[in-house]
Amino acid sequence: MQVTPSVRPANPVGYFEIPVVDMDRAIRFYSAVFGFDFERETIDGYEMALLPLHEAATGATGALAKGDVYVPSRTGVIVYFSVADIDATLARAVAAGGAVLYPKKAIGPAGFVAEIEDSEGNRIALNSRSA
Repeated sequence: MQVTPSVRPANPVGYFEIPVVDMDRAIRFYSAVFGFDFERETIDGYEMALLPLHEAATGATGALAKGDVYVPSRTGVIVYFSVADIDATLARAVAAGGAVLYPKKAIGPAGFVAEIEDSEGNRIALNSRSA
C-alpha cells in the first residue's frame, strides 16, 4: 500500500486524550505541573478539559477525558510533553501528587527524557532539549 504524502508537511499526531477518573483532581495536577489553563466542555456526553490550542503552532494538542470508555493506565500509548526543565517539572509533579517512574536520562541529540505517573495513574513522559 502506498501512502500519498499530504500537501503540507505536518506531524502525524494531531490530538490526544488522557483518561481521568476525577476531572477536578486531574486539572489541578496538570495545571500545577505544566501551568496549563483548561477549557471545560462536554463532548458527545463525555466530560473534557481541553489543553491549550495555538492554531499557528506546530505539534499536537489534546484533552483530559472522563467517561466510561476512558480508563487511566500505565500501559499503552505514552504521551510526551515538551518542557523547558525536566528537573523542575519532576519536582512539580511529585509536589502535585504524582510519582517519578523513570528518572531523567540523556538521550543524545534529542536531549533528555523522564516519565511520571499523573494524579489519575497514567504514565506521562517528558522531553527537554536542554539539561
